[in-house]
Order: sequence, then C-alpha cells, then structure tokens
Amino acid sequence: MSYFKDCIGAINETHVNACIPVGEQVPYIGRHGYISQNIMVVCDFDMTFTFVMVGWEGSAYDSRISHNAITDRRWNFSHPPPGNV
Repeated sequence: MSYFKDCIGAINETHVNACIPVGEQVPYIGRHGYISQNIMVVCDFDMTFTFVMVGWEGSAYDSRISHNAITDRRWNFSHPPPGNV
C-alpha cells in the first residue's frame, strides 16, 4: 500500500435525482437522460466527510466542478500544504 503513503482521503462526484421546476430542468438532465444534481464529496480514511459540494446541474462535467471547488475561495476547499502536490 505504499502508493497511498501521502494520501489523505478520496474524492468522488456522483449524480443524485433532483426535483427541479419544469422551466429550469434542461441543464439538470445528465448524460443518462434523467434529471439530477452532480455532487462532489471528499472523505478521509475514517469515512468522515470533510467536504461536500451540492447543487451543480446534472450536465456539469466533474472537471468543471472540481476546478470550481479548488479555485473559488468561497467553497473553502482544503488545499495540500505547499510542496505536497
């Protein structure tokens, strides 16, 4: 398990069904054709959630959500210490 030596957790993005008003549904239709929100979660190795980001449209790409979490300081996403990237 040496490849997990400096790992502090895991990130996953998944889709959950959503109830969206009829006039606002189009961006929430994901690639599988159903209305959903794309959520991003981070947990540590004790299976404790350390970050949750909800509300993204089902059509939003994971990379867009991850980039927004990392670059928009309003989300208070935890960054690794300098030199540990």
